[in-house]
Amino acid sequence: MNAKDYLMQAKFLDMRINSKIQQVEALNDLATSASSVLTGMPRNPNKATSKMADAVAKIVDLQAEINHDIDELVDLKKEISYTIKAVPSPELQTLLEKRYLCFQSWEIIAVDMGYSMHHLYKIHNQALDICDGILKRDT
Repeated sequence: MNAKDYLMQAKFLDMRINSKIQQVEALNDLATSASSVLTGMPRNPNKATSKMADAVAKIVDLQAEINHDIDELVDLKKEISYTIKAVPSPELQTLLEKRYLCFQSWEIIAVDMGYSMHHLYKIHNQALDICDGILKRDT
């Protein structure tokens, strides 16, 4: 795995967590809007539970997955942070942290660091080359 793919893992995991949180919100909306229909017809005792009970069960399962993913994200960010700290230049460390741990856009990083986009991309490539060397050394 190259340095960029390695560093991007945290962003993709964060995106998956946010997606699951949105799913929980949608299921909460479904569960709170569930209503029962009263009819005079007898019900089948073997029929599945209500929409609300199904939604609650799915919510609990998704929340457990989210908690597991958050634990995994914290561990992954710690591991990535150690790799970034092994980069000898504080300038490059800052760039990598802003991009791969804080998930900031290139434009925001360029403004924060006072660099042109061209210069930012140039030093980013340098940082990735150094990270590639660190990852190869550690594996």
